[in-house]
Amino acid sequence: MSFVEAHGLHDAAAREAAAHVLRRIEEEGVGVIRLSWADQHGILRGKSVVAADAARALRDGIAMTSTMLLKDTSHRTSWPVFGAGGPMQEMQGAADFLVIPDPTTFRVLPWAPHTGWLLCDAYFKHGGPVPLCSRQQLRRALAKAEGQGFSLVTGIEMEFHLFRLLDPKMAPEDAGQPGTPPEVALLTQGYNYLTESRYDALDPILETLRHAVEGLDLPLRSMEIEYGPSQVEFTFDARPALESADNAILFRSAVKQVARRHGYHASFMCRPRIPNVMSSGWHLHQSLCNGEGRNLFVGEAGELLSGTALHYLGGLLHHARAAAAFSTPTINGYRRFRPLSLAPDRAVWGVDNRGVMVRALGQPGDRATRLENRVGEPAANPYLYAASQLHFGLDGLARRLEPGPAADTPYETAADPLPRSLAEALDALDRNETARDAFGQGFIDWFLRLKRAEIARFEAEVSEWEQREYFEIF
Repeated sequence: MSFVEAHGLHDAAAREAAAHVLRRIEEEGVGVIRLSWADQHGILRGKSVVAADAARALRDGIAMTSTMLLKDTSHRTSWPVFGAGGPMQEMQGAADFLVIPDPTTFRVLPWAPHTGWLLCDAYFKHGGPVPLCSRQQLRRALAKAEGQGFSLVTGIEMEFHLFRLLDPKMAPEDAGQPGTPPEVALLTQGYNYLTESRYDALDPILETLRHAVEGLDLPLRSMEIEYGPSQVEFTFDARPALESADNAILFRSAVKQVARRHGYHASFMCRPRIPNVMSSGWHLHQSLCNGEGRNLFVGEAGELLSGTALHYLGGLLHHARAAAAFSTPTINGYRRFRPLSLAPDRAVWGVDNRGVMVRALGQPGDRATRLENRVGEPAANPYLYAASQLHFGLDGLARRLEPGPAADTPYETAADPLPRSLAEALDALDRNETARDAFGQGFIDWFLRLKRAEIARFEAEVSEWEQREYFEIF
């Protein structure tokens, strides 16, 4: 009996999807299938199997070393892996876990048509889901919402930078953890927001990206020239939250791969250390629906937002400082929270106001009524970003938290400031009992240790600023 059968991981629909995948592999002459798993940072990792091994992989998955779950963004392991072996007994001795393909996610990659692609979920060998897996965490949050009669729908607006690649820095001395970043050149000088001429300058690479994104059946809506140099934004139609998070993971990976194949470098880093650039954000649109798919955020009797929406919003604002650890999980991302910058600096909301943290959009009675959280950075893990929003919004509903009045002057309104650093956000998360109850004590402690290891490495480095500031004067 296969692993999938032994543990009842696939229902009839999934079994049919798996059979369909195998037929497509044969009919389309696919030679290699990438089995991809989204790690704790929202980075795709995995292994590739040849077509002849696809059926076995769908039945039994593939093994991955559990140290993958213990690595910070430099790929350094943040726990001793032998002896105690990490945060869970199943990981002792750097033991394996399994990634099991989700057959409903199958694609043939447009830029590598010999290659199929499957997104995977993580399981321990005893058949239980790995609670440290971020996709499993979003599933858990969605199951909690479903138990209360809700489903979450999200839409994506994601900004990022596109550069021409000058030097990939592949000399042996450039290797490391991390290696030397590539040398790049701008594609536009920026500060001509939404101008057609700037768009036309980027048209060759944008068309290449569009064909790839649409070839993956991602619900692309628009491609826009953003304010800063070499900065663009892609937006996507709203979808159920798990599908939307899957789309975000695949989109980021596809953009980086396709750009590199054509001599470009795409970066979802919030604020690259390049002169004159602007910070990039990830605006997450969200609404709750009932079992019939009706948007529960729609207001009545001339009101923009329903009571459900207002209490959900109250939860987002009340937990904003802790939630920042998931929406803005890098040290670099906190350089974006500046006053008068089209990015928030405090936990306030407003109606169609781009300076607030949460922007309410729609009209009274409008089925597209939604909340747009503008706090995120494009490097966020999509599953943890969405899961944290849902957990904290549901807490607002359960406690009937009020968001207070809408802010007309968001950079002057008295409100809790957003964290000024990742360390500050992690401290807020550490103290947040709602997060510990929702994600699990072990998950929060594991996440804190990973990110604090990243901070410790950062603080151990002597920065260029310090050298310039102190080396001569003292």
